Amino acid sequence: MATYAIESGGTIRDMLARHRPDSRAVLDAEGRAITYRQLAEQADRTATALREAGIGSGDAVASVVANGPHAATSFVSLASSAVAAPLHPGLTQREFRQNLESLQAKAVVLGSDAPPAAAAAARELRVAILHLEPTSSQGGFTLQAQSDRAALPGRLAHGGEADAALLLHTSGTTARPKLVPLTEANLTASAASVAETLRLSPSDTSLNLMPLFHIHGLVGVLLASLHAGASVVATPGFSAMRFFRWLAELRPTWYSAVPTMHQAILQRSGRNLARLARHTLRLVRSSSAALPPSVFAALEERFGCPVVEAYGMTEAAHQMASNPLPPARRIPGTVGVAAGPEVAVMDMGGTLLPPGAKGEVVIRGPNVTAGYLDNDAANASSFTNGWFRTGDQGLQDEDGYFTITGRLKELINRGGEKISPREIDEVLLQHPHIVQAVAFAAPHPKLGEEIGAAIVLEQGAALTRRQVRDFVADRIAGYKVPRIVRFVESIPKGPSGKLKRVGLAKDLGIG
Repeated sequence: MATYAIESGGTIRDMLARHRPDSRAVLDAEGRAITYRQLAEQADRTATALREAGIGSGDAVASVVANGPHAATSFVSLASSAVAAPLHPGLTQREFRQNLESLQAKAVVLGSDAPPAAAAAARELRVAILHLEPTSSQGGFTLQAQSDRAALPGRLAHGGEADAALLLHTSGTTARPKLVPLTEANLTASAASVAETLRLSPSDTSLNLMPLFHIHGLVGVLLASLHAGASVVATPGFSAMRFFRWLAELRPTWYSAVPTMHQAILQRSGRNLARLARHTLRLVRSSSAALPPSVFAALEERFGCPVVEAYGMTEAAHQMASNPLPPARRIPGTVGVAAGPEVAVMDMGGTLLPPGAKGEVVIRGPNVTAGYLDNDAANASSFTNGWFRTGDQGLQDEDGYFTITGRLKELINRGGEKISPREIDEVLLQHPHIVQAVAFAAPHPKLGEEIGAAIVLEQGAALTRRQVRDFVADRIAGYKVPRIVRFVESIPKGPSGKLKRVGLAKDLGIG
């Protein structure tokens, strides 16, 4: 069992205070920066604005802010004084309502580009709306209250590193996503482990391509950089077309992305050889989905720097394992060695297994959540003898390198987006002409997995694939809509009589 020594990160405010106040913290895509002092002052102003709006330190504050400097600075500010809950801006009104209800959000911070559906859902629930008014392009803002605070009581303590600072939804094998509370101690411990793994220093600049409502971008890039006193370029989101301009003009020393982003970058690299020749990257990081060894090799050839693949999940405040930087070995196809929590392999009965034995990957440590919020059943099944069960199947070799061989849970991993198939089932079954439906993972050459749906129609009914997709798209976010739709007479059943999901793509001749 490998362990990884990390320095305690303390609170987020401690993190900001440790570094030179005039150093660049968050940059916009044009290179304009907010300093560590200005970021700390922004956090103080936000805390004051929340108090004036009647929002306490234990209250959950959702946010819908488009990727960029304001998403970065609002997250840091909210997480250091309340319980931050950044949401995907692409959700439907129904999904925003569900998320705000499950969070018991006292307020929602809406950026200038927030969709009308977010405000409509907040008004339905009488959740206070705070408009984020930018005061600078690099992340300065004020909060303007639009409505009275909600009546729901706060339920999470906050005010120190052991208290909740972040709430994120994570999908599981149930239709309703689970809520993961992460403390400041969880977040800063994980940020410290990423910073140590990558040997980050104040001279580094990360180019953030990841959404700042996912743990990868929030901790793996943003907080890891701030822990090291480094700089973060908060781009408006991934763009393969703009990547090489950013690379040339902003001169980052590293970036982290999911495999599909790396593949898109490689596809455009041949048209940007002049910019590529002048790049300043000292490493490329990949996480959130398996990196094909061929992509690993192509990235190293193109950029001429080490590629490190890491293994993370929301419940671990992101990083669990990582391939190390040279001179240590990097092994393509593995997720490296433990890099944050303790990592081991366990059998179904709770016994830890020796190297070479396949079982469920389990973790424990300072960055691991203490448990899902208000979900005793999930906590009972997810923790064994103090270890958190990841739901991933894998093994460890004699040198401590982990290989993930599959998932025990039924999540669909579409290019790093983790999607609950049960949620899609429920939407499909709302259609009056669909009598049975099962969403499933289908292999995809670039995304890793694509969403498929097997559907049984009522007798005499007729639907097109386009009609099915349009029906689903009206009810859930676009990235959850099945791209593969198969009409079948019956859906195969497993030994217990339940409709089969795992292996269904193969049964239907897909992939």
